[in-house]
Amino acid sequence: MARIIEGPQVVTAAGNKPKRIEEYVGRLASGTAAVSVARMKSSSGWEEPGQTPEFDEYTVVLSGSLQVETRAGASRCGPGRLSSLPRGSGCATARQGPRGQSTWPSACRPSRPAPSTATRRDRLHRRPKQGGRP
Repeated sequence: MARIIEGPQVVTAAGNKPKRIEEYVGRLASGTAAVSVARMKSSSGWEEPGQTPEFDEYTVVLSGSLQVETRAGASRCGPGRLSSLPRGSGCATARQGPRGQSTWPSACRPSRPAPSTATRRDRLHRRPKQGGRP
């Protein structure tokens, strides 16, 4: 029989401005450790601290745009585009654009940990470019 989840477990994420995580499936919402599925919402100018996730994350931007920064460089992800980050990759994400809100669903495998146990850093450390500084 199908299980209907009436609504998400809401979490406020780390960052300089509020970001709302609405988890429908995962450790918090359903006790599922294998995968998490959540909808994210953030306002313009939001940035999160750098992190080294212990999960693979797949994100599809529905509205607005995200700046995804890794040790290798930065990429802009706009509506209809997917960002795929493998576990163990250092990354930081920021909401870009002058106004409005960005919305994106995110699927993580295994389930993302509770925010208080995520591996975070104050800043993202990129690898130095060949022959130069980071």
